[in-house]
Amino acid sequence: MKEQVLELLQDIHEAKDLISLNDLLGLTTAEELKDLSDTLDELVKEYIVFKTKKDKYILLKNCPNLKIGKFSANKKGFGFVILNKEDDLYIGKENMNGAIEGDVVLAEIIKKGMKPEGHIIRVIKRDIKNLVGEVVEGKKGLEVKLDDEKIDLDIKFDKDSLKKCVPGHKVWIKLIKELGKNRYLGKIEKIIGHKDDPGMDILTIAYKYDINPDFGLEVEEELKEIPEEVKETELLDRRDLTSWQIFTIDGDHTKDIDDAISLTKDKDTYTLGVHIADVSNYVKENTALGDAAYERGTSNYLADTVIPMLPHQLSNGICSLNEGVIRLTMSCVMKIDQRGKVIDYDIFPSYIKSSKKMTYSKVNDILMRDIIAPGYEEFVNTLKDMNELAHILRKEKMDRGYIDFNLDEPEIVQDENGQAIDVIKVEREDGEKLIEDFMIAANETVAAHIYNMDLPFIYRVHGEPNREKIDDFVNLLKILGYKLQTRIVDLTPKTMQKILSELDDKPEFKILSSMLLRSMKKAEYRKENTGHFGLASKAYTHFTSPIRRFPDLTVHRLLKKYLIDKDFSMQTIDYLNTNLVTVAEHSSEREVAAQQAERDVADMKMAEYMENHIGDIYEGIINSVTNYGFYVELPNLIEGLVHVNNLKGDYYEYVPELLSLIGKRTKKFYRIGDKITVRCINASKETALIDFEVVEDTNGNKK
Repeated sequence: MKEQVLELLQDIHEAKDLISLNDLLGLTTAEELKDLSDTLDELVKEYIVFKTKKDKYILLKNCPNLKIGKFSANKKGFGFVILNKEDDLYIGKENMNGAIEGDVVLAEIIKKGMKPEGHIIRVIKRDIKNLVGEVVEGKKGLEVKLDDEKIDLDIKFDKDSLKKCVPGHKVWIKLIKELGKNRYLGKIEKIIGHKDDPGMDILTIAYKYDINPDFGLEVEEELKEIPEEVKETELLDRRDLTSWQIFTIDGDHTKDIDDAISLTKDKDTYTLGVHIADVSNYVKENTALGDAAYERGTSNYLADTVIPMLPHQLSNGICSLNEGVIRLTMSCVMKIDQRGKVIDYDIFPSYIKSSKKMTYSKVNDILMRDIIAPGYEEFVNTLKDMNELAHILRKEKMDRGYIDFNLDEPEIVQDENGQAIDVIKVEREDGEKLIEDFMIAANETVAAHIYNMDLPFIYRVHGEPNREKIDDFVNLLKILGYKLQTRIVDLTPKTMQKILSELDDKPEFKILSSMLLRSMKKAEYRKENTGHFGLASKAYTHFTSPIRRFPDLTVHRLLKKYLIDKDFSMQTIDYLNTNLVTVAEHSSEREVAAQQAERDVADMKMAEYMENHIGDIYEGIINSVTNYGFYVELPNLIEGLVHVNNLKGDYYEYVPELLSLIGKRTKKFYRIGDKITVRCINASKETALIDFEVVEDTNGNKK
């Protein structure tokens, strides 16, 4: 019966009642009618069929306004339904319908456009895996107060679960059994530490996203077999590049170095070498180390705390391309012409000895200010040739449509106790851009090579943006008084590039650039190559960071399988066609978790910093407007809310079509892009929220 019903509903795009479906199926008996009713109920429970309020049925996939996804709550009171391969759905506070962080929900789209909105119809599955809380003294003894106030659950613990805890302990909780609506039996999986311990604030956020710093006993046992230096036997069947001038360029405090570079120049042809740590030599499949790397998916950089994908013995030791020691590598050596085109290349296993551990700051001094630090003298000419090639490569990318959003990033500066003492904007100069350009060239070359072989692979893809969202963005520009000269006929990378170029001299450029980026799809990992829109690349992968990203490690394993082992058996191909889908999806999920953890830590640390600056006055710019106020971004990227209740002298109403708050009596308005002077009136590390009030409206706030 189920197959018959699904086949019938396949082509029905208007909900039908039970009797209508019974007639369409040609059923004649009461037993058949009951069987149909039971089948429909089963399909409704499986969320394959949707049942309307009028008891009519339709396939869920035939309802374009109904979506199933995971709910992600935001500290500002709203949330998003995360949809696979579609734009996330914004959910206002009034439309959450009891959903909490991590719930799988059924939602209905109530507004389309650049920022699609919806309301949650019901919670399908409560899939809470990780909860973090603080042990407190309650009326009846010890209790656990959840860190995330958005999660409203009543969790019961047995006495044994709490007997090793004391007030102030931060604990990692697993839910064991559902006792009723929002009531659960829980177990304390681990005591993370005391809330006053240094770094505990960051660790609790890490555990919330299932980022566990402990690797476990099995991994510890396997580490005993990992050598501290490369063995002679490991150099067999590898090219010896130790005579080449090869060096690394990283941040001042980087310890996990997974990429090194080399360059020679012959007339108008450059030979660029990108040499990547061969992590796959030590982290094998079907081992505890390999499984741990897969589960983590990525290293996590949370303020100044690093929770690596691989244990430090590997990430900072035998795999790290440290200066003056032999290391195993996979090399991609490319011949590049004056137009920035790769005219020849070779990909092979190698071993190197890095001549110098360079830093971005010293390299930038050479390239941008002609200041040469001691120890860098012999590398100056090579660095200048590299910068020359980097500019050629960047021009080639720009010519084909590469989109440079040029977004700023904050850096949290902490003291020895882990207290935030400053927040600064990270500056990207030629050194950082040079490494980025070289890594992109290597990633594209590796991806194109395997794509042309038509073998299973893992790609980094970025889809074409939704036309409706781009149209909404253009309308927003009109509201702000800007009329684009660019004709949006086809959505190509060149089109996006031209839009950004037109906005480059506008005072709100950073905000508009960020909004345009948000209107585009997220990059992700996939087995199928659909191209990378943002890079204007036909084939792209991640090959250059196997110490800190599992997809890169997977790419190295595949390169060895295909190029060295020559394993093209159908058994291998069939296995990879299935396995790589799982690897890609899991890696994308862990990347999102890492990004969310990084954002949460940054928000928390910014609020901690501002706790010591209550009363201080700042110049800022309005970067978003809501019905409850507007957010102001400071030059160092700290963001705070001016609540509508703190706007004096009038009653302000939100006008969404103008993205503005407008005074009912005075008609004064606040909108995106307005410069404004604000005073910090409140900041809370616990809630990661910062509140501002308006001191002076720099724009004069005209009607």
